[in-house]
Amino acid sequence: MSTENEPSAYDELRGEGWTRLLAAARRRLERTGGALDGDIGLTSPGEAERRTVIGITGRYRPETARRLSVPLRDLDGYLYDRYGTGLLATLGRLHGPLRDRPAERADEEARREQALKSTHSSRLAGQEWFAAWLERMAADGTLTRLVRRGDALLLDTAVRVLERLLSSSGRGSGVLPLPVLAEWATGDTKALVPGTPLEQLVLRGLALRDGGGPAVPRDRTGRRALWESAGAIADDLASQVLVLNIGARGDTVVCDWLRDAASFGLPFRLTLHQLTTDPVVPAARTIFVCENPAVLRAAAGELQDTGAALVCTEGVPSAACHQLLGDAVRVGARLHWRADFDWAGLRITADAVARHGARPWRMTTADYTAALGEGESTPLAGPPATSPWDPELARSMRESGSAVMEERLLPALLSDLARPASFQ
Repeated sequence: MSTENEPSAYDELRGEGWTRLLAAARRRLERTGGALDGDIGLTSPGEAERRTVIGITGRYRPETARRLSVPLRDLDGYLYDRYGTGLLATLGRLHGPLRDRPAERADEEARREQALKSTHSSRLAGQEWFAAWLERMAADGTLTRLVRRGDALLLDTAVRVLERLLSSSGRGSGVLPLPVLAEWATGDTKALVPGTPLEQLVLRGLALRDGGGPAVPRDRTGRRALWESAGAIADDLASQVLVLNIGARGDTVVCDWLRDAASFGLPFRLTLHQLTTDPVVPAARTIFVCENPAVLRAAAGELQDTGAALVCTEGVPSAACHQLLGDAVRVGARLHWRADFDWAGLRITADAVARHGARPWRMTTADYTAALGEGESTPLAGPPATSPWDPELARSMRESGSAVMEERLLPALLSDLARPASFQ
């Protein structure tokens, strides 16, 4: 109710002697559900406030008092005797109805629980990263903000998107354009563009699944890589794969380009758009896969006559990379795969073994131990991973706490690439 229409009898309560006192009373009553128990206080009271408190309590308060206390029941009785309305009614007339904060909190908690209820039946519920995703959203206030904004259904939508993207094994299943995914989930093709609440929720889940922690990359490249790790494509031109000596069978323009690049030993970039528009059947029967471009660059410069086929993932493999290598495996190619000796590298390699049947390439405990002794190393960061092809490798990495980038193994890698026939 508007205070402008209140009787002039309430004018006194709008003065400086009453403003802070009534505000303190309102806060206390809203916090306790309207219970008229206990005291409220004023710190560093002014003269007008001191006189008001004396009038309410009937007790003298010296000017030097730093804090004045007023029992709520005394204030209630004073207002009822003077204005015919107790404390609750007076506050309601002056500034509108009081909030029942305990009831609001209970209602909010019930809506939080309802928002989480559907997640418990998700087929992803048994996965550790999924539980961590939900726990972090509850702990950092994300879930509360969604509930208060009336957007709790976004959580259910995010779960359905993650289910659509991820198979029961936790790997991406297929390639799906983001606008198609967004329209399927919400009816709005732009619901997953950068910056939308749904995009943020889903990417937080994917980041935890990939072992990178809850933070979502701020840069476009990092966000695109997260989507691609689950088979969702934001831009089929931006999704690329760097290759050397791959060659191709077929009569398309892209196949001609690959053959020309291989004949001259030149690195070449393929886009997902090229791979899906003009299907490529790689000619190489043995393909080596590395993580860092420095390895491919060295191979291009030093091994021009060997013709060893090499693919560089440049970190987490892109959708274009998986498309090319998946096509190669389907026609009988064999992949020899390696990455950095860090937790991300173990996850990348384990996924390649499971997804493509790749064989780890110089990714053993012995390779790691030998490389570790050849120089200084950076500390391992992020959540630990396993190495199913060589369980001792992950244990050795945990014990040393050190990462080894694959560039340190460059002489051995080039030696392997110089004799690709020995890997048949």
